[in-house]
Amino acid sequence: MDACQFENRVEPRKPLDVYLNKLVEDEPYMVRSSDISSTGIYLHRLIEPELDEGTMVSLEFMLPSSDEVLWARGTVMRESRRWGTDGLGIWFTIIPGAYRRLIEDYVN
Repeated sequence: MDACQFENRVEPRKPLDVYLNKLVEDEPYMVRSSDISSTGIYLHRLIEPELDEGTMVSLEFMLPSSDEVLWARGTVMRESRRWGTDGLGIWFTIIPGAYRRLIEDYVN
């Protein structure tokens, strides 16, 4: 499948290659991000269970431009395969305004 088929976000995004913590039902998993926007993030799957669309996850991560640990709650919007790896599109559902502004500054 062509990666362009998965371009559903309307907000600008920026590459973000960092490892982060993803919590699923209080179980932590290390994942790797691919890109981020003010409304969501794309994560490459490493070693973790498959998740259905609509599953809620918690995320803890740092942006390269900040020393602050950001946290957010998100919903799995889709699973896909990009650049030869499986991944998840996560839509931020709960994120403090200050963290969203940090992300917006990073993306812009």
